[in-house]
Amino acid sequence: MGLTKFIIDIAVKNQKIESFQNYLFIGPHPDDIEIGAGATVSKLKKLNKKVTFLICLDGRFGKENLKEDISSEELAKIRKEECLKSASLLGVDECLFLDLCDGGQYTERELLQGIARIINQVKPDIIFAPDPDIISECHVDHLRVGKAAKELANFANYKEIFQTYLPDGMQVNDGISIEALALYFTNKPNKYVRTYGHFKKQLEAIYCHASQYPKGAPQTKSIVTYLKVRGVDFGLRRFSIPAEGFRMMNKMRMHCLPEASK
Repeated sequence: MGLTKFIIDIAVKNQKIESFQNYLFIGPHPDDIEIGAGATVSKLKKLNKKVTFLICLDGRFGKENLKEDISSEELAKIRKEECLKSASLLGVDECLFLDLCDGGQYTERELLQGIARIINQVKPDIIFAPDPDIISECHVDHLRVGKAAKELANFANYKEIFQTYLPDGMQVNDGISIEALALYFTNKPNKYVRTYGHFKKQLEAIYCHASQYPKGAPQTKSIVTYLKVRGVDFGLRRFSIPAEGFRMMNKMRMHCLPEASK
C-alpha cells in the first residue's frame, strides 16, 4: 500500500454500507439488483432501512431462456410483474421504473434525465449501481447505467449543475446529499456486507424472475452456483461467510483521488 493511499484511507474513510438510512438501488434490468446485491437488500430491510429500487430498462429482449414465443411487449409486462413480486418479497419500500427500451434503444439524455428525476424524488443517502469500469462487461445497458449513476452521484451534490439534468419545469428538491456510491458486479470490492441468513431470501427473489431463471433450469443452477462461490470468496475476505462485495466511494473519493481506485 502506497503512503498516499494509506493517508487517504485514514483521512477520507469510507463508512460502513449499513450505516446509512435511505438507499437507492439502480438496476439496468429487472433482475440485476437481486443478483448483484439481493442479500444486502434483505439485510438492510431487516435493519429497518428505507430501500428503493429503480429499474431503468424493460428487459423486452431477454428471450434466450423462454420456451414459448411471446412478443417483446408482452415480455416487458411479465418482467415488470416479476420485478414487483421480487421487490415485495424483499420488503423494498418502492419499486420504480423508467420503462426505457432494452438493448441500448434509448439516448444518453433519456437515461440521465430519468435517473436524475428519481434521485430528486427519493433523495437517497447512498446509490447502488453496476460497476461500468469492468473490462469483461460487454452489455451496453450495464455500462451506460453504471456510468450514468457515477455521473449523477457526483453532480447531485451541486445544485445548479444537477438542475440541468432534470426535466424541464422540475426544480431540485432541498436536502439532496449523496454521501456515497456503491458499485455491484465489481471485481475490485473495497467494502463488504456480511449476509449470513440472507442468501435464501436472495434466491427466492431471483426465482421470482421466472422468465429468466425458472427453477431447475441449467441457467438457474449456474447462477445459484455462482452466487454461492462469490459469497464464499467475499466472505473469506471478511472472515464471515457469506458476504457481498461492493466498490464504495464516499463523496470525497468521487473525484481527484486516483489512489482511491486501488
